[in-house]
Parts: sequence; structure tokens; C-alpha cells
Amino acid sequence: MSNIDIKRVKTSEIELKDKLVGVNRVVKVTKGGRTFSFSAIIVVGDENGVVGHGLGKAKEITDAVMKGIDDAKKNLVRVPIHKGTIPHEQYGKYGGAYVFLKPAAPGTGVIAGGAMRAVLESVGITDVLAKSKGSSNPHNVVKATVDALVQLRDAITVAQHRGVKLDKVFNG
Repeated sequence: MSNIDIKRVKTSEIELKDKLVGVNRVVKVTKGGRTFSFSAIIVVGDENGVVGHGLGKAKEITDAVMKGIDDAKKNLVRVPIHKGTIPHEQYGKYGGAYVFLKPAAPGTGVIAGGAMRAVLESVGITDVLAKSKGSSNPHNVVKATVDALVQLRDAITVAQHRGVKLDKVFNG
């Protein structure tokens, strides 16, 4: 992943929508009794090629969600979208979670489960086939999905990296 340029985005330029992927209640047992706290994983995106994910932890759910949104806004990346789908097949991995994304024909919809669906819809992808393998932990699935999306490259970027014209990319 070191050879990939992550395109960071400024939050002041765009209007972001947030989605709550999951909330965990965490219990700490002390001498004085049980102490409850919450962790929330959030995905934000403008539904036009920008997405970010964040984790917030606090004693109250609302505070955890707000912290998660603030964290997600710090981790925004731009993703190439081609006619509502992704430009090519891509694998992503984080921890024990593996994801596979495949472009789909218009009208197919987002064929993905839970955490992956939240990320793909936040980015603005309308047609994609996706499969999650390995760990189903929402934290790792979200990070693996973002990893796969960050690795995507459109034809113009490929042509620039190779130093050739755009038609040479398609005609080999």
C-alpha cells in the first residue's frame, strides 16, 4: 500500500452525510461496581466520491457518535467513480477482514452487507457487487472496504503513471 497516493480532502469544501455503522457497549468492572461506556463507528461521505471513517468513545452514546463524526472528517479520501460503479475489480484487507469489490451494470444496485453497504453508499456508488470474507467485525470490514476503495485507479491516472496516452491504456 506504500505505492498508492491517498488523496486527502478538505472538509470545508463539501457537505457530508454521516451513517452510524455500529455501537458497542463496553463494561469496565471496578471495585466500586460496573462502569459503562460506548464506542461508535461512523462513516461519512458526500455521495460523490468522498468517504471517511471514524471511531468515537465516550460515556454517552451521543457523545461517542459526535466524536466518531469528528474523527471521520479527519480521515476523508477521494475515490474514482465511473458511471455509478467502480472502475475495476479490487480486493481490500484489514486485520482479519477481506473484501472483494466488482463493478456492476447500471440498475444492479449495491449488493453488499452491513458495514460494506454503509461505506459504498456514503461514497456514492450505486451499482457494485461486493463480498466480505474472513472477519465480520464491523471495524475491520469498514477499514478493509476503505482500503479497497483507496486502491482504485481510473484510466486517466493509470495513463499518467505509465506515461502513455489514454487510448494506449485500453488498446494495450
